[in-house]
Amino acid sequence: MFRRTGFALRPMTESRSCRRPLRCLFAATMLPALVMPTTADAQQATQNLSFGGYFAEGKFNGHSETTIRYLPVSYQWQGERWGFQILTAGLSVTGIGNVLVNIGEVTRAVAGSEVTTEAGFGDTIAGVSYALDPLADWAPFMDLRLDVKLPTADEKSSLGTGEPDFSLQVDFSQVYGGTTWFASIGHNFRGRTDLFPGLNDNGFAQLGFARQLTERTSAGVFYDYREAPAEFARETHEIYPYVSLRLSSNWSLTALVGRGFTEGSADYALQGQLSYEW
Repeated sequence: MFRRTGFALRPMTESRSCRRPLRCLFAATMLPALVMPTTADAQQATQNLSFGGYFAEGKFNGHSETTIRYLPVSYQWQGERWGFQILTAGLSVTGIGNVLVNIGEVTRAVAGSEVTTEAGFGDTIAGVSYALDPLADWAPFMDLRLDVKLPTADEKSSLGTGEPDFSLQVDFSQVYGGTTWFASIGHNFRGRTDLFPGLNDNGFAQLGFARQLTERTSAGVFYDYREAPAEFARETHEIYPYVSLRLSSNWSLTALVGRGFTEGSADYALQGQLSYEW
């Protein structure tokens, strides 16, 4: 299902925005984290505008299929240490209305079985990050991150909870033998609402690696784990292989597929992003 952890897909090929191996982020309140580390050094601030698309299908611990379509647009400013990101998106959900995006099944949401499509704006995400120096030459790089969800999605259409959320996370990355290894650990703090009782705060973690294949192409895979975000939801375990291509000095394209392994996960997901950096 949709889950958030970032804002901009980056290829592992040379980028002007990362002064070191750094977690460069994608997506949204509800989009799976995409981790595209880079290895180039840069001292000046850079900017990134990204256009993405996400499609997922599954039961999400429910009893019928739900289809999710998500079209995020994000902007990122990255300085030597500080970074700022903001994202907005269009969202469409087809199902019987018992799946809340980024949560899973909410059993009290519907009483019938009619399949409908709800569409509109998704939630808006704003985030700030700070890059720390490693504690030793052998130690990984670390980034601290705070994200805030602004409830711009319509909760009556089950496109969001209608309440603000925020999350804290720490990102790690390091290069060993030409492979960039990366990991994240964090916690979501959810706003409570009478419309969707039973929401829980939940932790999450990711682990993966990326490797340069050619001058313009990189590939990798990461594993994503989420604790159950609600009383009626289940924990999720998903894996995402991806390929990233630098089209020019400014443009890059990244594509991935996802596979869930638990009842709360999407059966499969397809995702892509086109980014312009300057």
